[in-house]
Amino acid sequence: MAVRATVLHFPIDPDAQEGSGLPWGVTVTPFAAKDENGQAPVYGSDGHLLPRCENCWAYFNTYCELEQWSWSCSLCGTLNGLSSKAITRYSHPQSCAEMMSSFIDLELPEESSEDAVMQARPVYVAAVDLSASEEFLDLIKSALLAALEALAPGSLFGLATFSHKLGLYDVQGPIPVVKNVFIPPDTEGTLAIELEDVMPLLQFLAPVETCKERIASALETLRPTTSWERTTAAGQGLDGVLIGGRGFGVAMEALFNYLGSEYGNTFALARVFAFLSGPPDYGAGQLDTRRYGEQYASKGEDADRALLPEQTPFYKDLAAVAVQAGVCVDIFAVTNEYTDLASLKFLSIESGGSLLLYTSTEDSTLPQDMFRMLSRPYAFGCILRLRTSTEFKPGHSYGHFFPDPQYENVQHIICCDSYATYAYDFEFENNVGFSRHASEVPTLQIAFQYTVVVPPEELSSSGTASTSRTKHSLKRRLRIRTLQFNAAQNMDELYDGVDSEVVLSLLVHKVILASLKEGVREGRMLLQDWLVLLTAQYNDAYKLVQYGTGSSVSSQIDVSFSQCPQLQPLPRLIFALLRNPLLRFHEEGVHPDYRIYLQCLFSALEPSSLHRAVYPVLSSYTTPDKQAYPRHSLSRAALITSGSPIFFLDAFTTLIVFYSSTADPSLPFPPPHDCLLRNTINKLKQERCITPKLIFIRGGQDDASIFENFLIEEQDVDGSGLASVMGFVSFLEGITRDVLEYMK
Repeated sequence: MAVRATVLHFPIDPDAQEGSGLPWGVTVTPFAAKDENGQAPVYGSDGHLLPRCENCWAYFNTYCELEQWSWSCSLCGTLNGLSSKAITRYSHPQSCAEMMSSFIDLELPEESSEDAVMQARPVYVAAVDLSASEEFLDLIKSALLAALEALAPGSLFGLATFSHKLGLYDVQGPIPVVKNVFIPPDTEGTLAIELEDVMPLLQFLAPVETCKERIASALETLRPTTSWERTTAAGQGLDGVLIGGRGFGVAMEALFNYLGSEYGNTFALARVFAFLSGPPDYGAGQLDTRRYGEQYASKGEDADRALLPEQTPFYKDLAAVAVQAGVCVDIFAVTNEYTDLASLKFLSIESGGSLLLYTSTEDSTLPQDMFRMLSRPYAFGCILRLRTSTEFKPGHSYGHFFPDPQYENVQHIICCDSYATYAYDFEFENNVGFSRHASEVPTLQIAFQYTVVVPPEELSSSGTASTSRTKHSLKRRLRIRTLQFNAAQNMDELYDGVDSEVVLSLLVHKVILASLKEGVREGRMLLQDWLVLLTAQYNDAYKLVQYGTGSSVSSQIDVSFSQCPQLQPLPRLIFALLRNPLLRFHEEGVHPDYRIYLQCLFSALEPSSLHRAVYPVLSSYTTPDKQAYPRHSLSRAALITSGSPIFFLDAFTTLIVFYSSTADPSLPFPPPHDCLLRNTINKLKQERCITPKLIFIRGGQDDASIFENFLIEEQDVDGSGLASVMGFVSFLEGITRDVLEYMK
């Protein structure tokens, strides 16, 4: 569980917090195997015996004062009695995880029954769009074959298809059999027959270890629905022009109900992989994509504001059905046409799944992403709870979860991998703030209760070693992290402890919310206003502006935070965020679906990954085996002045190796497989939650525009994108003018 705060020393009171201009909060990556310093938790058992505070329900931890018969809560100070069992337990402190570390992971008691063994079988269902091209289906076949390789023995797999009908595959017989049900075309329609009556669920869900080849054979039979079939079904065909035929909404609802009937009996978690080649345009849940083509400017409307909200609550309501059915939905959209992900996204983000967008089938990393997603460990049925000491409390919480309807600051996460990150901001309970006494310090406790599937064990009978069977088991665990912070005694101390990456994370969450509610223009203004405010507060705190000294006030204003290294990255990060497609205007050609994809991606990334996605890391090499400089600013000037022949750019989703046009022709291109640069690339690819696209460019010979587009510092912040010497420099001049205006 990695926890990072925006500031190392918390503001001492509301005045200090407001006066600093900084967001105050934390990011939490609950299922990360280690903390932010690389330390693993201390593992233990009997999590149900861990004492809890009678007042605030916090868990006992190493910061609590322990006496012979009682303990004082480190969060609220309440004195709690100890049971006789706990007294005996704590008389041997080295045997208890909670006495050894403030970061613990305890096993909770399990129900050992045949039902539990059955439930532990992971269930995966692929729902494939047949209203698609041959190329799309070839890509999906490759992706699902990769997925089958990653699935553990004992997993159950089901193959379904959808178009104007929903198909269920039975792959457990000698040849694959598909049974189809027609989807009604009207927007209120549901299937005329329950899927359980079409095919019993356990006939549909096939054991992967015995049916892998048959599943592969079934995949080979997938064919696009012919255009005449679809136009006839949709009843809207005109001269063979296809309108309609992708009944995604009805298909999803039927599958959730189908699986939900066995939730808690056959399985504890099911994952549905939905592969879409375009917008749902048939039956219930169909989306009107004509809104994308409308001329908003002529109506005086903000296109970004019009295209960001969902057009129907259908998929948000359907997400609640998925959650009730114990289903996590991953959406893979492979399309360059407008699909309205703004409406579809709730299905994945509220059920703990991913939303991934691929604009073409040619260079898609979908098979690698599928394999990677299924190979890494994940937890499910998770509950995340953050508690604080009495002086402050969580304000907003951000991330892909759904809040508990009954309890405050409790979040439910259906499925959580080791990358998934959540954020909280804090506010004071009153005007008093924190005590100046060292004995009472700001304290934070994060509890994460989760279930994991323990992979099959080979159980060989005592007689013959060859007889073995596979069985999964479920383990419920409780992970707790308690942290204490110091309160900053002055503004210097507060600024010296800033973590710019976490500040960026919180700002991105706030800006996404603002742009969803008020439009992209409002999100951009919020960001620029924040930087102006921070710059003004910093100049005021360091008393940098002296009136009446003869020199102009504007020349005294420090917009580059020269006196505080921790704040120095922020102007560049804000400039880069304003240049990012997340916040660029519709008129600049930013596709609304791509913007939604970035919102979903950025709001789940841990801070250092988000930093790379917003302001890529540019390093240089003298040869493929020798690094020259680890970091350059993103400008053409930096490339020219460095004089290095090879540059490597890491933009999180894209990795680019660029050989300058003046590079020695004897340097091997592309870099050889056993060199330092390749090893760096391979390591980065291994650590990513998604597969980055790797591009090699030889300057002067290949089109270098994709690389040059990342050199943002000479680009105009307001979107012309035209290279000029003004870019970042003129942005800082604008901030100076706004700070002057603010300080008047």
